[in-house]
Amino acid sequence: MSTTHLLPAVRPYGEEPCDVLLRDGQIAALGPQAAAQAPADATVHRELKGLVLLPGLVDIHTHLRQPGGESAETVFTGTRAAAVGGYTAVFAMANTTPVQDNAGVVEQVHRLGQEAGWVDVHPVGAVSENLEGQHLSQMGAMAQSAARVRVFSDDGRCVSDPVLMRRALEYVKAFDGVIAQHAQDPRLTEGSQMHEGRVSAELGLRGWPAVAEESVIARDVLLAEHVGSRLHVCHLSTAGSVEIIRWAKSRGIDVTAEATPHHLLLTDELARTYSPLYKVNPPLRTQADVEALRAALADGTIDVVGTDHAPHPLEDKDCEWQAGAFGMTGLETALSVVIRTMVEPGLLDWRGVARVLSETPARIGRLSDQGRPLAVGEPANLTLVDPQVRRTVDPRAQWTRSANTPYAGMELPGQVQATFLRGRPTVLGGHPVGTSPEASA
Repeated sequence: MSTTHLLPAVRPYGEEPCDVLLRDGQIAALGPQAAAQAPADATVHRELKGLVLLPGLVDIHTHLRQPGGESAETVFTGTRAAAVGGYTAVFAMANTTPVQDNAGVVEQVHRLGQEAGWVDVHPVGAVSENLEGQHLSQMGAMAQSAARVRVFSDDGRCVSDPVLMRRALEYVKAFDGVIAQHAQDPRLTEGSQMHEGRVSAELGLRGWPAVAEESVIARDVLLAEHVGSRLHVCHLSTAGSVEIIRWAKSRGIDVTAEATPHHLLLTDELARTYSPLYKVNPPLRTQADVEALRAALADGTIDVVGTDHAPHPLEDKDCEWQAGAFGMTGLETALSVVIRTMVEPGLLDWRGVARVLSETPARIGRLSDQGRPLAVGEPANLTLVDPQVRRTVDPRAQWTRSANTPYAGMELPGQVQATFLRGRPTVLGGHPVGTSPEASA
């Protein structure tokens, strides 16, 4: 296949159609001159005509499981799923086995991503050694390693010790890093199974109160203000958390926050099915919380959508509720959920989608070549989506290794038709390049 690609009459940010020429890994031309500048051997993608063109998506919160959790996902299968979902870069969380708490492990994950070639993989370093919350990890060594780690998180666990959290925030200032906090007071959520509220009381399941998230966020924004450091709040899920973030930003505190697709769409009412597919951490909340998250994403209080893609083997989800693992897959459905919850109701336009799914997560993670504008000379990391397609989610047809999607059987709008990584197509016709549809099985 040619290294030069012509995308005729695509719609940057969903706006007026224009031709786009990709050459040498960059956007070489836009508009009428693009076709004129295309060499004779350029690959012309007429099948993409009329599709919405976006900067390649960036996921600030992905679990790839490798090393140690290959039965659920590998770097290869997870990043392949990411490419199908329109992503060109992902941040791989640290709760692997061994933990990504030193230069050796993060460099291994980084190298596996390069070898897979589907997306850029940026390892997230652990805040504490072995995620135990006792001693700081080797953050400086990870920052100076080949992986150039800038995001640090004990995600899956909260950095609950305020002294350790303060030290971490102080430490990462030296290399412009950010601490991404899983806000969950462990004492308030011990043994919890779902959101604490009317549904949990009716089902007799131990609940996780919203204050367990909100109290940690309140503490941490004050710590971030005190030390003058960057804080990112993972998977924010309650209306009260939104108000705390809004207050912190009004004070000029350097805090960013993410919402997951599932917290933008699903509620705790789904726990009535007793299906562990709907068991997640933090738990699905109420409809009022969902509405607050959508409004906050629209007005910029919540900065980004992070998938919290959390694959699990079949046996960890095909069981009774209380024995089920926490977590949902999300890389292949995130854009569709954002279209359904934010674009179709008019809360975000396509430039807004680019902001929350590409530009801002790239900025938070300090990626200079991702989340860039659709302009001449910029890296050709691109996603093309057909918003008119409606598809029924089939776990068996997904490219992730695990089937624990909460959207099984649900009709969602939008389909990624093509993804380009530095001008090289990784996905065409909705399928990974070089694979057949049957290869997802």
